[in-house]
Amino acid sequence: MPSLAESCIIPDWPAPARVRACVTTRAGGVSVGPFTSLNLGDHVGDDPQAVAENRRRLVAELGCRPAWLRQVHGTRVVEADPAQVAEADGCWTAAPGIACSSMTADCLPVLFCDRAGSRVAAAHAGWRGLAGGVLEATLEALALPAEQVLAWLGPAIGPQAFEVGPEVREAFLASHPEAAQAFVPSHNPGKFLADLYQLARIRLVARGITAVYGGGFCTFSDPRFFSYRRAARTGRFASLVWLQP
Repeated sequence: MPSLAESCIIPDWPAPARVRACVTTRAGGVSVGPFTSLNLGDHVGDDPQAVAENRRRLVAELGCRPAWLRQVHGTRVVEADPAQVAEADGCWTAAPGIACSSMTADCLPVLFCDRAGSRVAAAHAGWRGLAGGVLEATLEALALPAEQVLAWLGPAIGPQAFEVGPEVREAFLASHPEAAQAFVPSHNPGKFLADLYQLARIRLVARGITAVYGGGFCTFSDPRFFSYRRAARTGRFASLVWLQP
């Protein structure tokens, strides 16, 4: 199995040189069973010592200090602080060496930076948080002109695999009628296949963010990633963004 460094995904976006970002995969850790091997989630039933070692390896490889969050599918955004685990679904920082993080296993991680390389942010956008406005809340916390912001959509469950009920569709249409285009009827009556990437782009564009990159992954079908829909007992991978000193 490849090492942590070899298996990391580097976002393909025109971020300034000072901005660093990566997405971990399942490879490069010490966890076993359904958490094999680089599980970074300490809330999923994995051996705490294994999670601690996986996080230690991550810090050693990246050379930054991740600010971990206790994610609750909400819209709270905080300033990143590696010294405490805040209950939030987004964080931002202007401090070098501190990594904003989003841990996922089908939800959509969104990374942000500005063209000057002065601030970065990460958001955890499951459908509830996305519909509730977590991306908008993250943009407000960044407090940057829209034309200066770059966004990258990390690995999430793809539009061919994310089946939802009508209540999910209605939650998005309530604020953005154009979101209808992100839902297609499933083969199961009354169900829809939802495109999280398209839903995120619609909401970002509505806030003037047109420099949006990434998308095209599917955590459910790609074995490199943990996927809650594929196996409810599973780990979490991380998407991180930070500023070099």
